[in-house]
Amino acid sequence: MKRARSTSAGRRVTPRGHAERRRNDHSQELAQDYVEMIADLIAKTGEARLVDLARGLGVTHVTAGQTLRRLKTRGLVTTQPYRSIFLTSAGRSLAKESRERHDLVARFLMALGVPASVAESDAEGMEHHVSPETLAAFEKYLRTG
Repeated sequence: MKRARSTSAGRRVTPRGHAERRRNDHSQELAQDYVEMIADLIAKTGEARLVDLARGLGVTHVTAGQTLRRLKTRGLVTTQPYRSIFLTSAGRSLAKESRERHDLVARFLMALGVPASVAESDAEGMEHHVSPETLAAFEKYLRTG
């Protein structure tokens, strides 16, 4: 029988609660990656098309389309058949927040001597899991370090 475990805040988390939290975390990571890529495509080419989004994220257009429908439900994007993908104000805000977090993590890693290409790659995964407290410490280090 699986037992509940304690979190760092002292709350008890059941295995089911842990799994649900992981799914929610993954969903948020996915949303961040998608809106960030959409914003990048719009900035670089003036538009974000499904085929370019799928290619940029390394997924099939079917997978990208399914995820876009979920993002639309969450109010992060708007789409029309055979037209570009647009970010809502909430989507633009999430993309900006995600980009800033990514850039801060990458800058911190480079300040530690990690090569830029490795720092960029590592930041892509770390940006989703780093706490606000750790981000603040990274920022402080970069200002004073």
